[in-house]
Amino acid sequence: MNFFPQLRSCSRLAAALLLASTAYAAAPPVLANQFGAKGDGVTLNTASIQRAIDSAARTHGAVSFAPGTYLTGSLFLKSGMTLEVPEGVTLIGSQRLEDYPMLPTRVAGIEMTWPAALLNVRDQHDVTVTGTGTIDGDGPIWWKSYWDLRATYEPRGLRWASDYDARRPRLILLQRSTHVRLGGGILLKRSGFWTVQVLYSDHILIDGVTIRNNEGGKGPSTDGIDIDSSSQVEVEHADIDVNDDALCLKSGRDSDGLRVNRPTTEVKLHDSIIRHGAAAITIGSETSGGFRNIEAYNLTALAGVPSGVLFKSAHTRGGTATDIRIHDLNLQGVAIPIHMTMNWNPAYSYATLPPEVKDPPPYYITLTTHVPEAQGLPHFAHVHIWNIHATGAKQAFNVSAYPNATLDDFELDHLDIHAATAGTIANASHWTMHDNSIVTTDGSSVKFTDAPIAPGTAFGDREPANQPR
Repeated sequence: MNFFPQLRSCSRLAAALLLASTAYAAAPPVLANQFGAKGDGVTLNTASIQRAIDSAARTHGAVSFAPGTYLTGSLFLKSGMTLEVPEGVTLIGSQRLEDYPMLPTRVAGIEMTWPAALLNVRDQHDVTVTGTGTIDGDGPIWWKSYWDLRATYEPRGLRWASDYDARRPRLILLQRSTHVRLGGGILLKRSGFWTVQVLYSDHILIDGVTIRNNEGGKGPSTDGIDIDSSSQVEVEHADIDVNDDALCLKSGRDSDGLRVNRPTTEVKLHDSIIRHGAAAITIGSETSGGFRNIEAYNLTALAGVPSGVLFKSAHTRGGTATDIRIHDLNLQGVAIPIHMTMNWNPAYSYATLPPEVKDPPPYYITLTTHVPEAQGLPHFAHVHIWNIHATGAKQAFNVSAYPNATLDDFELDHLDIHAATAGTIANASHWTMHDNSIVTTDGSSVKFTDAPIAPGTAFGDREPANQPR
């Protein structure tokens, strides 16, 4: 069955976006240096680089740089232009929050005002970012600000607020934009927060990016590529080393995500490697808008990546994920090849306002707005997972949902998993499992149960309630 009529071949989207970008950016690039930019690593170049961008946009041209390191705050790319970051060039983000203007966006699933990213494509079309140079968020100062804030918040019951109150710039934001191409061998490193967020956008190609967010420390919540309530997105030839989600699909959080109600649809993720990160492929935990027609394949995840296929949500998120295809994954030392939980990280997922918090900001009210159970339970259905090769796993399956919101109509076949133990699957309805080889050190078989389980829970000898058919 073909879920992707618009994305039938990888080359069709790539070719269309390439033709569109080259049609606009036919003129030779102008150097930002001609507008006063200095690659000395000290001069703040925001205004001069922006002047070069604005000039190039008027002729649908390109901006490039002489070799050097260019310190800058937020830059805003324009329709019909190309930004080239050639070898020998580094754009490095300012460490001053005032160099990132506060603008409306969505962060971690809710719409709010937040610092602009280092590179922004907002309400634009036909934009290309390419080159073999480096875009560096200079992340450690932002990472420290987060850990310092979280240390004071957790004792107060405000763990859930840490990500929202620690205002850390993203590296690249594509928001309400169309026909954008990012890649060409570019290095993205040390992002303050998420590295690439594709938000409310369509016809996006990310081809040939290397992401390194663990240089100089472990960057918290430094997701690699987040595709957020967007459609017709393709990611290929990514090499990712991060400290959170690597390739991740999102669609809003709780009451605000249900209000926006915008799904992520028609996405392909393929031919990429995850060296460190939460999983080879993640859906959630922001699931409120739902997901349709998703395919992930030819992904490799190395030892230290805790999960292979990771579905995560919470009983306040809601949303429906359907028509998901994941296949041909190579998992080397990944702890849990098939990992699904609908009760993800409760300290983060469930926000309650401590009584001592007076005059909370509006987004605290948004985050703590009650979601009725009928709207809050997430639903995953019509999922096909096949050709998964996993060695050195600790637990083949760790799957949990709810008795009144089961994981429905899954097909898993041609799994070749070597693990210490088989693990458990809870609340699975109408699962088909065939042609699989699950080899376990302890000789165990997968246990099915109708009781919800928490990640890592061990089960006794209870008879499985939902056998695969």
